[in-house]
Amino acid sequence: MEHSLTAPYCLHGMLLAHLAVAVALLAHSAIARPARSRGPALIPPRPSIPRIELPLEVLPVTSRNGTQLPPYSYSYEFDQLIDHNNPSLGTFKQRYWHTYEFYEPGGPIILFIPGEVDASGYTSYLTNATLNGQLAQQMNGATIVLEHRFFGYSNPYNDLSVQSLRVHTVEQAVEDLAYFAQNVQLPMPGGDQLAPGKAPWILTGGSYGGALTSYTMSKKPDVFYAAYASSAVVEAIVDFWGYFEPIRESMPANCSADVAAVITHVDSVLATNDSAQITTLKSTFGLQGLSHNDDFAAALQQNLLSWQSLQPDSGPGGDFYQFCDALEVNNGASAGASGWGLDHALQAWGNYWKSAYYQQICGSDDVETCLGTYDASNPFWTYTYTENADRSWQWLLCNEFGFYLDGAPATQPTIASRAVTPAYGERQCGYRFPGAFSSPSSAAVDVPNARGVNSAYAGWDTTVPRIVFANGRRDPWRESTVAANGSTNPGTDTQPHLLSDGFHCSDLLVREGAASAEVKSVQEAALGYFAKWLAEWTPSA
Repeated sequence: MEHSLTAPYCLHGMLLAHLAVAVALLAHSAIARPARSRGPALIPPRPSIPRIELPLEVLPVTSRNGTQLPPYSYSYEFDQLIDHNNPSLGTFKQRYWHTYEFYEPGGPIILFIPGEVDASGYTSYLTNATLNGQLAQQMNGATIVLEHRFFGYSNPYNDLSVQSLRVHTVEQAVEDLAYFAQNVQLPMPGGDQLAPGKAPWILTGGSYGGALTSYTMSKKPDVFYAAYASSAVVEAIVDFWGYFEPIRESMPANCSADVAAVITHVDSVLATNDSAQITTLKSTFGLQGLSHNDDFAAALQQNLLSWQSLQPDSGPGGDFYQFCDALEVNNGASAGASGWGLDHALQAWGNYWKSAYYQQICGSDDVETCLGTYDASNPFWTYTYTENADRSWQWLLCNEFGFYLDGAPATQPTIASRAVTPAYGERQCGYRFPGAFSSPSSAAVDVPNARGVNSAYAGWDTTVPRIVFANGRRDPWRESTVAANGSTNPGTDTQPHLLSDGFHCSDLLVREGAASAEVKSVQEAALGYFAKWLAEWTPSA
């Protein structure tokens, strides 16, 4: 069912109904989550958008005419098709959140895609703390956050089995967005008269959601009038060594130099196949119990992955800078730009693992349980409970995107070990989804169809008009965006490419504009483009 509102309405009654819906959603999940998901800690980060918390106190939300509206956290349901290629399979309940506090007749409907997450934690993207809300406030619009199929409680089926996941594809996600816009009756006055053509719909998203924004604009140009894609990972790349390039370029020079020196040494030792030398090397980090060399090499990536959580307003005390300080501060003195060199950096990095970092990521688990990935019988790989967002995301990686984080080619400098290759991730796909691919689960599976994704949706080379691409130079996902060094698409006035000194999706948050003049400039420029485009919109229905 869909909730539909006319004013005036009973807010108390709606909240009671909302509670009943929440209970029903909990009951829907027939596959229970394990008490503790014991498995490898080496799960690469999803390219998720930054999360900002709503105040603990539920503050009143009012429209411009003074009507009290439901809180931002109030969710609705939409009857979404299970399979757009076979509508006879029926529908499932897709959650969304909505407010019209800034709406005035003629204003845009702004649909935001949080991507590969439980969207209940991202309702702040309805508010003017984000670019979506700023756009709504300035252009008299209403905002929506739509949960992606197979994340949170928007599940076509009650488990994440291979059979259920057959309808978990980029194509289905794109169709979801169009079908929602064309059929939803928004819970606001006149909400059944705001379909595309009657109102201008603006699609917005960041990271994977930004990629879906670009893909949908390419495939559904008659549904969404304009779009905003932040840090949009539009180019599917199997061998994604480029993830570490913005980190290498932007991290403190001394830390970059020393990490590169250690990784060069690690790779040279692993290449000897001398078990005594390799055990001695692993012992430096307290990881001598880790059987497989690529697991050891992947473990060292973990210190770099915390870069993704940085933003322009991040302070110096975050995990990444603690790691660099452990390498570069010696007896109160900091190394110069070239670092301390291999001998000091190797011991300092090892001591950091042994004194603090292992406990931080592994707790009381032994090293093979925490960092090993070769036990195909571990039930961790095949947990199919519906709130397992990592499994849902890995399905998309294994089938369509790849995005395996590994070392750079031999012709390029690297801060990540070359002992980790795409085959490392592909093998784990076989463990996670036995029977889904042509190879046995004990071997490497087929390469994801990244080429097919790029061919279908144009990747870096999209020419769709009225879409703003915004990116940050310090974003680790930059090399899969239109701002990548390998991209030959400079953008146009009808498809602006805006670049700042930001990190991942920095431009989506108003507070990051306050911390960076470049991010602020991107935000202001984007709002200017939308003001121009909306002034040119005319109804078509």
